[in-house]
Amino acid sequence: MTIFSVRHVTTYRYARPVRFGEHRLMFRPRDSYDQRLLDATLTTTPKATQLRWIHDVFGNCVALVRFEGSETSLTFETQITLDHTPQATPDFQIDEEALVYPFKYDTDELKDLRPTIKRHYDDDADAVGHWARQFVNVGHPTDTGTLLMTLCYSIHEGFAYSRRTEAGTQPPTQTLRLRRGTCRDFAVLMMEAVRSLGFAARFVTGYVYVADRDGSTTLGGGSTHAWCQVYLPGAGWVEFDPTNGIVGNRDLIRVAVARDPRQAIPLTGSYHGSAGDELGMSVQVNVTTGVST
Repeated sequence: MTIFSVRHVTTYRYARPVRFGEHRLMFRPRDSYDQRLLDATLTTTPKATQLRWIHDVFGNCVALVRFEGSETSLTFETQITLDHTPQATPDFQIDEEALVYPFKYDTDELKDLRPTIKRHYDDDADAVGHWARQFVNVGHPTDTGTLLMTLCYSIHEGFAYSRRTEAGTQPPTQTLRLRRGTCRDFAVLMMEAVRSLGFAARFVTGYVYVADRDGSTTLGGGSTHAWCQVYLPGAGWVEFDPTNGIVGNRDLIRVAVARDPRQAIPLTGSYHGSAGDELGMSVQVNVTTGVST
């Protein structure tokens, strides 16, 4: 087991004092058998006048924060400590009937999985589906685990990681055409690719631990990270990080899961003022390790 500490600071700056609307934060990691939350704190400058917690439709912890008065800056700082159990080489233990692709999901599970199997982005020419089908064997059986791992590694090895300041994700057809994108773009591409093959997939936002930021080949450190999960009968939701070619939860800290990335934005909010008042934002994420056992 490894103790991870996360410090996440986001600061908004404005040309003149503005009033702030409600802000919505997703920063509290999901407790599970492979990651146990030990402590989580949120500090804001200016101090929040109201802070309340809810669970969203996916069971993610969401903080709703309100402020009074006017300021020229707004800062959110979170400190997180958790106990993490890495699964560097996951044993899928897929049900026998799902070991070979294609397979059918259980009827009862399918009722809940159907929204995560349906494709979410326009692709009239089925470019993403055509690309995904190249990983399916023709004339002989296709191992389910090998299919998904190969697709994940193909994005990692064949696409260029590029930071982008614009909010949101680019359409998966654009990522496929450019062969370039952010971690969120790669997660969405893999989700849509496996959905085209009939798999259930969902989006994950969180943090990635980078052992050595200087010269490390792990991508996504210094900011929030994104990857995806694929549902496999008998194994459940399995992590796939196409940005770094990680299968399993090694170095990955889950904060929120959702059907679509627009439902798992780490921080959203508003201010009352003119568009020209906004001077920009800065984000810094530091993930460090403590005592390992």
